[in-house]
Amino acid sequence: MVDSITKYDKTGNQTFDFTVLIPSWNNLDILKNCLMSIEKNSSLNIQPIVIANEGVDGTKEWLESHSVDFVHSTENLGVCYALNIARSLIKSDYVVYLNDDMYVLPNWDTVLMDEINQSPDNMFMFSGTMIEPRDTGNPCVIVKDYGNGLDNFEEEKLLSEYAELEKENWSGSTWPPNVVHINTLDLVGGLSTEFTPGMYSDPDFSMKIYNLGIRNFKGLADSRVYHFGSKSTKRVKKNLGRKMFIQKWEMSSGFFTSKYLKQGRKYEGNVSDYSPTGIERVKNWTKKFMN
Repeated sequence: MVDSITKYDKTGNQTFDFTVLIPSWNNLDILKNCLMSIEKNSSLNIQPIVIANEGVDGTKEWLESHSVDFVHSTENLGVCYALNIARSLIKSDYVVYLNDDMYVLPNWDTVLMDEINQSPDNMFMFSGTMIEPRDTGNPCVIVKDYGNGLDNFEEEKLLSEYAELEKENWSGSTWPPNVVHINTLDLVGGLSTEFTPGMYSDPDFSMKIYNLGIRNFKGLADSRVYHFGSKSTKRVKKNLGRKMFIQKWEMSSGFFTSKYLKQGRKYEGNVSDYSPTGIERVKNWTKKFMN
């Protein structure tokens, strides 16, 4: 695996407001759409870094012909290794994780930066808010159908309506698009590679930075992206992330995000330290032995 990786630094000594890490796995058209939205709808100076897994669909050749920093691996690294391998190319203090099947909307970046500038310190994880075409039960998203792929994507309708869709700031930042300070990323060592190819690596990362002392997990309603949904995860052989999370942390990810991060509830400030009751500890412990 190590010998299959090549890094391409196209931007030299430039500095940026945000670095956006985008893993992609033979998804060239979707990736182009994502990068186009960043160029079209961003107001700040953005450094996209694409991690091109395999790239046998022309992704590698396309990236070579454009001024985008990227990492190419001839093998599919999965999300955890992919995000970690891009570390040496990062040229910003603030690192955003974005899926390639996302389309960023106007003001996505300025809303994040305004929140960062208002924060008294860098002890945070902020998330933008996803707009998704179907209801999956996620309380943190806006459900509105503008297409589930490029063939039926209603871009102009989305751009004319997105700002009017109702949503309030929410608690429990975990999923992309999210942003942390580079020191946070370094202190916890990036994503945990035991979760390769990546299922449940998101709540695991949130748990790691919670243990670091971070308590500000804020979802920003006005920083918005459209998410087509699962364009890569439908193809990958998934790890047993749910079970792995329980074994590692002695609680389910649902318990952590609900009880500790208050995920999906109205944002009311930093989450408080949470100490499970005796009964809760026993229930979580027994889950380690369930399929």
